[in-house]
Amino acid sequence: MDIASATVVEVLPFDGGGRVYSYAVPVALHGKIRPGQLVRVPLGRSSRLGVVWPSSQGGAGNFSEISRIKPIQQLCQETPVLSADLPRLATWIARYYAAPLNSVLETVLPATVRQGVRVVVEKKLSILRRLDATELEKLRRRAPRQAALYDFLARQAGAVERAGALKQSSAGSAACEALVARGIIGESAGQLYRDAYNDELGEGEEFVAATPPVLNEAQQRALDAVHDALAAGRFHAHLLHGVTGSGKTEVYLGAIRSVIARGGSAIFLVPEVALTPQTVGRLRQRLADAGTRVVVWHSHLSAGERFDAWMAMARGEARVVAGARSAVFAPVKDLRLVVVDEEHEPSYKQGETPLYHARDVAVCRASLNGGVALLGSATPSLESMANVHSGKYGMSCLPARVDDRAMPPVRILDMRRELLHMRGPQRVLARPLVDALRARLERREQSILFLNRRGFARMMLCPDCGHVAGCVHCSLALTHHRSNQTLRCHACGHTAPVPSSCPVCHSPKFNGRGAGTQKLEDALLSVLPQARVVRLDADTMGRKNLFREVLSDFRKGKTDILLGTQMLAKGLDFPNVTLVGIVDADLSLHVPDFRAAERTFQLLVQVSGRAGRGDRAGEVFVQTFTPGAAPIQFAKKGDFEGFLEDELARRREHGYPPSRHLIRHLFRGRNGDKVAFGANGWMQFLEANLPPGLVEMRGPAPCAVERLQDQYRWNAWYFTDRVMSAVAHLCELRARFTFPPDVSDVFDVDAVDVG
Repeated sequence: MDIASATVVEVLPFDGGGRVYSYAVPVALHGKIRPGQLVRVPLGRSSRLGVVWPSSQGGAGNFSEISRIKPIQQLCQETPVLSADLPRLATWIARYYAAPLNSVLETVLPATVRQGVRVVVEKKLSILRRLDATELEKLRRRAPRQAALYDFLARQAGAVERAGALKQSSAGSAACEALVARGIIGESAGQLYRDAYNDELGEGEEFVAATPPVLNEAQQRALDAVHDALAAGRFHAHLLHGVTGSGKTEVYLGAIRSVIARGGSAIFLVPEVALTPQTVGRLRQRLADAGTRVVVWHSHLSAGERFDAWMAMARGEARVVAGARSAVFAPVKDLRLVVVDEEHEPSYKQGETPLYHARDVAVCRASLNGGVALLGSATPSLESMANVHSGKYGMSCLPARVDDRAMPPVRILDMRRELLHMRGPQRVLARPLVDALRARLERREQSILFLNRRGFARMMLCPDCGHVAGCVHCSLALTHHRSNQTLRCHACGHTAPVPSSCPVCHSPKFNGRGAGTQKLEDALLSVLPQARVVRLDADTMGRKNLFREVLSDFRKGKTDILLGTQMLAKGLDFPNVTLVGIVDADLSLHVPDFRAAERTFQLLVQVSGRAGRGDRAGEVFVQTFTPGAAPIQFAKKGDFEGFLEDELARRREHGYPPSRHLIRHLFRGRNGDKVAFGANGWMQFLEANLPPGLVEMRGPAPCAVERLQDQYRWNAWYFTDRVMSAVAHLCELRARFTFPPDVSDVFDVDAVDVG
């Protein structure tokens, strides 16, 4: 290549160790290379794909010894695949979350884009010249297939897809080419967009009214606060704290419409992939009059759908994107608003390196763009409330449901007493809850039952010798799945057949303990055989779009009772649901995690909020063995402020977040002794070399689940007020420390899972 007088740009290659390298721009590409483009460059003895990176020197300059710099080999994508702010965001993530920059880039930029999935070209046919009656009759006599194709196209409103037109008219390619040659029909080619949920306008179900409703006073105040921040053109983080059913979605939609009217773009994050279709339907219905294209983004899309959606955003053709965690990296232009619905959800935390939290990344991205981060929840996280109290975030409250609908009363069922009156398979369901379900069936109202454990029984236990069937790869009990008579590990997927007797003492009493959703379904059908019941959990939702179909049938009244796991806990709005039952409500309360109380409170409030959202009053039943626990009592009264005050005091006493940042250090390896040796050696090294007062160290200790997928695991925890400084020092010391062979480690900054 001729690289005479070439400029120099910086490129971050994939698999290049996270380093940025300088490359010369060949003469043929002068004026064509821009930051964010995908290029192929030489690296060592091979060539790699990489992204043109913004120059650390403020722009590409001319090097005096240009001949020593290798040239770019190929411009792979003329349209920049990264928006201007994403390299800065990736750099911040790498520093804050202690992750290699190349791994961050691979998370930001999807594999389908990096690998160059091709566009699909679609050929279309249309009428160019209308034939009069004489010409058409002559064509029918001499070339009936041409006439058939002409007649078909003449009945269409515009251009139609070529293959479909030939099939429906029974015409062949020769007939088509003859009409094209004579100038009677025209053939055009264009990109076929693989658009996920392109039919998602509700399919006859009114997710939201097409015309915005009149907001109540609290909603309008909240929207005005967002409007003021958008008009000011400066960064603002705002927490929308609204009880379930208070109309937070209308505030989100109003804010997005305001952004679109100003020529900007918006990102709408939801905590679960399953909630994306509903959100997309609402956005498309409300933004239809503005002609705004809304795209979907999450990990369950096909490669083609992901590629087309990403490029539509990169080209500025789509200005609104809705999706799960990874949608925070959408390359939309002129980003002005990022909405994070159910901001408290732990699913916003990434489980693999880089271990980012999408809510916090959303706030950072809004800051980089001088935009607004709008976080919403009925049960905000303590971290977000701490930011409100410190003045970092603004806050608006929606204290009541729309139209002043009453919050459902909550009945606590003490299972220590209820079990005395329960017999047979219905021992999973307390008698008052069964009676309430029966009453709803008689009134043709709908119910939701929630149990956050799938499977039939949580464990297989021998009452004679105490043996519990455990996973051979993990320190976990196997769950009994009766649908296919297997024991399954929900952590690694290992399965085994259900033994007929205890493998240790051969007792025939070896059986299941603890209920899962399969047992709950059996119990429900046993006491209410006439009910139309659908179970919704990870075991039943394997087929694509099945979740949408189940919810659609439920909304149309084809199902009486919907039972399931945390999929049902949030974001679902069914006006005919008047009863919610929560089974084993204290499951999340008795786990070794300082956030257990917070998660239990949030879960109970969120699930309870599915009841009474229509014109009919709702009711909630909570089955628990610890009815006096603070989170359960606060949830019963719907007292968020009381819970917040109580929980923050407990956190401050022990120095837990949000009073300080928490960095979890996880050590892993196949040899437990080596992992323990490495973890203890590291902590001794850290004590000798870390600046005094920077962090409080705790541990190391084995994880609550010590072995997972054949890896032994130990933890250490670092508490700090200066998280960026602590991360920088930890990473610098980590580069100087050598762990035993086969022992790996990872820093988890602002850890959500501490076990």
